[in-house]
Amino acid sequence: MRKKIDVQYLEVGMYVAELDRPWLGTPFLFQGFEIRSQADIDELKRYCSWVYIDIPDPQIRPPERRAQAPASIRRVPTVPTEAEQRVARDFLKIINQPRTAPVYSDQRALEQELGEAREHHAIARTLVYQLLEDVRTGKNIDSIRAKRVVGELAESVIRNPDALTCFIQLKKKDEYTAMHSLRVCILALAFGRHLGLDRDTLQILGLGALLHDIGKIKVPAEILNKPGALTDYEFALMKSHVPRGVELLEQMHGIPRPAVDVTRCHHERYSGAGYISGLKGEAIGFFGMIGGIVDCYDAITSDRAYRAGLAAHTALKQMYEWRGRDFHPGLVEQFIQCMGIYPIGSVVELNTGEIAVVVTMNRVRRLKPRVTLVLNANCAPYPTPVTVDLMSHKTSDGRPCEIDRVLEPGVYGIDPVLYLPVTSAAQLLKSSTPPALRRV
Repeated sequence: MRKKIDVQYLEVGMYVAELDRPWLGTPFLFQGFEIRSQADIDELKRYCSWVYIDIPDPQIRPPERRAQAPASIRRVPTVPTEAEQRVARDFLKIINQPRTAPVYSDQRALEQELGEAREHHAIARTLVYQLLEDVRTGKNIDSIRAKRVVGELAESVIRNPDALTCFIQLKKKDEYTAMHSLRVCILALAFGRHLGLDRDTLQILGLGALLHDIGKIKVPAEILNKPGALTDYEFALMKSHVPRGVELLEQMHGIPRPAVDVTRCHHERYSGAGYISGLKGEAIGFFGMIGGIVDCYDAITSDRAYRAGLAAHTALKQMYEWRGRDFHPGLVEQFIQCMGIYPIGSVVELNTGEIAVVVTMNRVRRLKPRVTLVLNANCAPYPTPVTVDLMSHKTSDGRPCEIDRVLEPGVYGIDPVLYLPVTSAAQLLKSSTPPALRRV
């Protein structure tokens, strides 16, 4: 049961279930949390006069919530640590900090852009494999075609970035290098749009992102796909994809130098600890720093031979913690704003107990995306998944419906791709990949 209590009487160990104001007007990202320190109490005192706390009621037997969930997938509730709550509060401040008027506004709804986005994605996918095969066989890369395809991707992102962002959820471990390049291109375009880059600059950035790993075609497949740790010799070979890629691009006609800088600098780190040149801070360059951020984000959210990918939300939190060391602090914060703290494809738990998949961002209210409801509060699947807008969706007792927490990939056996509007593309991934390119 819940008890209303003045904030002056709060103690460590109490569980705050409700505030005297909307959660969105405070720095508390978790809608319900245990007080773990005096700092939590002081923060509550800054924003609230009273709160509701949960206390056990001996007359009421606790409900067996989600009793239908198999033990193998049942989630054990965890209380976020003080460090996790601090990062969560920082995230909320980033999302809510004042922003200048965006250069681009959505020209189409997600559903209107999906058809063209699907077509552009399929064309770009074919192009990437052709580019890799051309490099493998010593042919010249068709830079004119590459520019045209990137230009079409850029225009789709300008109209509505969410459509192509849905397609970056389509991942197969045995296609990592090829499709990683395409996903990094889409992420770079979405990030560049968020930063307000003009069309010409956006297309150069996208071209560089698409080609950033071109040198990996010269690295043995057994090293690229090795499930264990690399030896020093193997790691040296792996790192060689950067200078090899730069050399390939510099020999091509029509590849702008800033595009080459994405390849040259996407493994440099802000503290100087990266490779190949050990560049530090602003010396990495604008395109290099963007390339490093989007390359890292896709890498750590993808399943690899040697580890499973992180949830997008978890990856953004880690990258935020790495700011100043690995990445430009301001650009990392802008990237979090761009992706939202609940990126498309995130599996989330609502304050109703339902489990949902985020399908569309809300670029005005970042904590209120559109989601597709997958499981009800008892963990039973909905016969037909329903998409709702959290801006207007209410709980059964009329309260605003909100996201309580983000779940890790694979929880409840949910494949987010099945609930995103990319069915045709998902079917495409089931088609056979050219044998010569299967392990690229």
